[in-house]
Amino acid sequence: MSSDIIPGVDIALFGALGDLAKRKLYPALYHLDRDGLLDKSTRLIGLARQDISLDSFKETVEAALKERVKPEHLEKDAVARFIARIGYAALDFGTLEGYSAIVDWRVDAKGKSSPRPLLIYLSVPSRIYGDISSNLQASGCLDEQSRVVVEKPIGSDLESSGAVNDAIGAVFAESQIYRIDHYLGKETVQNLIALRFANPMFGNQWNQNQISHVEITVAEKVGIEGRWGYFDQAGQLRDMVQNHLLQLLCLIAMDPPSSLDADAIRDEKVKVLKALRPITGERLNTDLVRGQYITGAVDGQRVPGYLEEEGANTESSTETFVAFKTEVSNWRWAGVPFYLRTGKRMPEKMSQIVIHFRQQPHYIFDPDQRSLASNKLIIRLQPHEGISLQVLTKDPGLDKGMRLRPGPLDLDFNNAFPKRRIPEAYERLLLEVIKGQQYLFVRRDEIEHAWRWVDTLIDGWESRAAAPSRYPAGSWGPVSSIAMITRDGRSWYEEY
Repeated sequence: MSSDIIPGVDIALFGALGDLAKRKLYPALYHLDRDGLLDKSTRLIGLARQDISLDSFKETVEAALKERVKPEHLEKDAVARFIARIGYAALDFGTLEGYSAIVDWRVDAKGKSSPRPLLIYLSVPSRIYGDISSNLQASGCLDEQSRVVVEKPIGSDLESSGAVNDAIGAVFAESQIYRIDHYLGKETVQNLIALRFANPMFGNQWNQNQISHVEITVAEKVGIEGRWGYFDQAGQLRDMVQNHLLQLLCLIAMDPPSSLDADAIRDEKVKVLKALRPITGERLNTDLVRGQYITGAVDGQRVPGYLEEEGANTESSTETFVAFKTEVSNWRWAGVPFYLRTGKRMPEKMSQIVIHFRQQPHYIFDPDQRSLASNKLIIRLQPHEGISLQVLTKDPGLDKGMRLRPGPLDLDFNNAFPKRRIPEAYERLLLEVIKGQQYLFVRRDEIEHAWRWVDTLIDGWESRAAAPSRYPAGSWGPVSSIAMITRDGRSWYEEY
């Protein structure tokens, strides 16, 4: 699953002047370098259409580091060392001739080609993944050591996803392809595997006999942030559910893998996706909610509705919120509902998983407190990563009798490890690509099974042609999402 040997690599970054590169990739690579996790021979060439000088590109990278890296971690010598690794070439991604720049960059002063693996990072729209892949092959850039990293979204449905994967797969073997879902690089998500499979107190309870239901919430405070053209075509279902939420569901619901090898873990995730109960027929009305935010307030500030955003299509029916109830139809989870929701313009930026354990079969305490009498495991992914187990204890005091009070057994990563910086997701993911480890990346059949399930939702609501429910910006979504869980005698956990 990991290795102490960190080899040197040559990194070719397509889309080197884009938002993702500046916000995430350069800071992540800098932190790896600062922490001694990049081999001294590792280099990076930035590739973009703009014809700028190398010095100008280096200034752009350094400015991105100053904006995104905390001042206490921005060390002059480390920055200089990282910037010295960088090259740049202007490249028309669709024109074969320009790819000779990558070949030339990999040749040393003695005319020998680099022995290091070429790591290609495609921080570009998925529609050009195929063109870039074929041009890399035709120009002689690739060999069996080469690896390609691709960002989501991979397609907009099963058919288009298959076309993109076919185009990449015509050039790269599956073992060379690293499909990123950055949620899988988060420290807490990694700890899910340790929590479940290294601790008998949880491993032995992780089934339908002990767990009553599961919640997964991924909430965003922001709106579409200038991404109107992309988001209005995608919507929250394609943008968040198909990848992030279903990946989290798989990690919660999967059976123990036979080992920590990449394919052993991914095999178990695929089994969950195959067993995921589709939402069809009348359940489209009761177990699925689509919403779209209208004018409201976030942090006391008025914000516009989705149809009032700059450049908006005022007739758009694209959803900015999705909530649904589903089940995993297997022996471990039979009868256990999974409630998932995600939306934009929510009160908090927050991602968390809540595991609700069943109550004791015989209750002997104050009947008025019976609703308290269950344990909850709260797994926080952001903004403050950590794990909390809600337990019941006696309320202290001579006058309290056997009154119960809930309280947490809490592991907050920032408080528990105050002198240790918690790595960002992209740091871990890039390091695993450099090592050639695939366990944190999504295999093609995972994507296809996820799209197959999501496509049934899309087909279902398109056949009904129903408009999304409205919800004020700054709220937790449409009232119907609350009704969906309330009908089962439950409520969303909202103590953050």
